[in-house]
Amino acid sequence: MTDTRFTRRALLLAAPALALSRLPAHSDERDTSVPPVPRNISSFRTQDWRDHFDTLGVATIVADTTSRALHFWSGDGSDYRMFPTSVPISEELTKRGYTKIVRKRVGPDWTPTPSMIERNPELKYMPPGPDNPLGTHAMYLDWPAYLIHGTHDTRKIGRRSSDGCIGLYNEAIAELFEITPVGTQVRLI
Repeated sequence: MTDTRFTRRALLLAAPALALSRLPAHSDERDTSVPPVPRNISSFRTQDWRDHFDTLGVATIVADTTSRALHFWSGDGSDYRMFPTSVPISEELTKRGYTKIVRKRVGPDWTPTPSMIERNPELKYMPPGPDNPLGTHAMYLDWPAYLIHGTHDTRKIGRRSSDGCIGLYNEAIAELFEITPVGTQVRLI
């Protein structure tokens, strides 16, 4: 018997070929029966800061847990950047709403929360370093135990894999860390 299951990786690799196979051979042979696709395969959606805030403030971040993307705008609106993220593993761990960056740290240490220890009693405090789940940089929100941070485990990005935080590649969090002032307004949607 042949195994016909497709892995996520196989589907993602095949998507461009599948899309191209639907294109007409000549430009005058357009197939108008196929409606345009409103979003891509990863459910990506663009964001506009004006949909979430009245002003840009010192800077603005919108973290979209559906698209698994973090959007950053500088205070004067001249700089917009978008980063892929990891998001909380379940709805009960996903906090949504308005908050702000209250402090930043290079080389953060990590202490598991009581609920994390309840789920896994083997978790212990971890100093900065290559095994630290917060990666190389962390930006702390005014919600206790919620952060925007890096990760050494790059497999987590683009997935539901965190215990509530928004994770970025270490290179991306270092870039975001440099341009994000304390006081940046944040919305998790």
